[in-house]
Amino acid sequence: MINKLSTLDADFDSKLNSLIVWESSVNDEISDSVKNIIDNVIQNGDKSVLEYTMKFDSLDTASISELIISKEKIKQSFDNLEKKKKNALSIAADRIKSYHQKQVQESWTYTEDDGTILGQKITPLERVGLYVPGGKAAYPSSVLMNSIPAKVAGVDELIMVVPAPHGVLNELVLAAAYIAEVDLVITIGGAQAIAALAYGTETIPKVDKIVGPGNIYVATAKKQVFGQVGIDMIAGPSEILIICDGKTNPDWIAMDLFSQAEHDEDAQAILLCPNNDFIKEVENSISKLLITMEREEIIRASLKNRGALILTKDIQEAVRISNRIAPEHLELSVKDPESIIDDIKHAGTIFMGKYSSEALGDYCAGTNHVLPTSSTARFSSPLGVYDFTKRSSIVMASKLGAKNLGKTASTLAFGEGLQAHAQSALYRTDD
Repeated sequence: MINKLSTLDADFDSKLNSLIVWESSVNDEISDSVKNIIDNVIQNGDKSVLEYTMKFDSLDTASISELIISKEKIKQSFDNLEKKKKNALSIAADRIKSYHQKQVQESWTYTEDDGTILGQKITPLERVGLYVPGGKAAYPSSVLMNSIPAKVAGVDELIMVVPAPHGVLNELVLAAAYIAEVDLVITIGGAQAIAALAYGTETIPKVDKIVGPGNIYVATAKKQVFGQVGIDMIAGPSEILIICDGKTNPDWIAMDLFSQAEHDEDAQAILLCPNNDFIKEVENSISKLLITMEREEIIRASLKNRGALILTKDIQEAVRISNRIAPEHLELSVKDPESIIDDIKHAGTIFMGKYSSEALGDYCAGTNHVLPTSSTARFSSPLGVYDFTKRSSIVMASKLGAKNLGKTASTLAFGEGLQAHAQSALYRTDD
């Protein structure tokens, strides 16, 4: 059911490499199809967006304006929620806001002895687009995770697009949009929605950045419009890696592995442990608990395709393998996680201690669940306030500073053969 490896195996490295490698399923046909959709939206604006929406979402509508959800409807979706769900959304939103407020960066300057001022100006993006999967799928947590950091950053306008196939629109998603203070909600989806946000149409404003998850067509579209707008990331399948010392309830570990495996057949769930007896206990827990899962077949396929129980020599070897994999979610289910945290170099979110399940991070711990996948944690970070701001450098040269720096700048400019650069600096060295 699940791959079992040992670092003592002669072919361990090759087996691990084949297990963790991920190749996107994007092919030329999908890329060409997405490019055609984007080109049509650029040329025809609302008309093309409307045609694609009617075709792919089976909607009969006369104009884009009919696809805009009123603020009254959004508020009503929140008001109509049962108390338990309303409280859960509110608690999660408050915790996400509180956490991300710690990430706010301030502009700064300093003054040199000659009076020259240098610094950095932090400016929020003006308009951001948020893509949310639609239909029967409900991802209110993604709405909160993408919207709240943008609002904390000071983004002026947040536009959410969410498809409504056959007119089906999830009320929980709208309720999350209300509590996250989304400014505009439009029921469009697919590559056409990404194109509309990137280039703008008669009705849909052009944004500065697009964030949020979607299917392969949405991901491909985000990749193709990057440069015209910013994007958060190109996400691969969900991942969890657990380092365990064998002192945690094996049922907990099995369910934590399931928590990511249930996303889809390509998700990855890996356990690293130096205790072979405990690995057997986890394997027994997997067999026992799997048949109780509603998404049993998806979990089973995920564990078979890309899951693994890996026996290591010790915890330090497990840490080294974890750094090699650079997982999206890393659980340190050990007695003293603080003793090894400094050795962790690459991970999206690190869950420390046996009580810190990955699911808490997905919903309400406060940290962001938009995380780097497919080993990109080697150079990428979780989505945060900093993704919704930009930095401008500040230079305010004094008369004396211009004189001193101008000589240095002109020497370097002449060395590069750029006379105008040199002269521009030298003009300001004259008294």
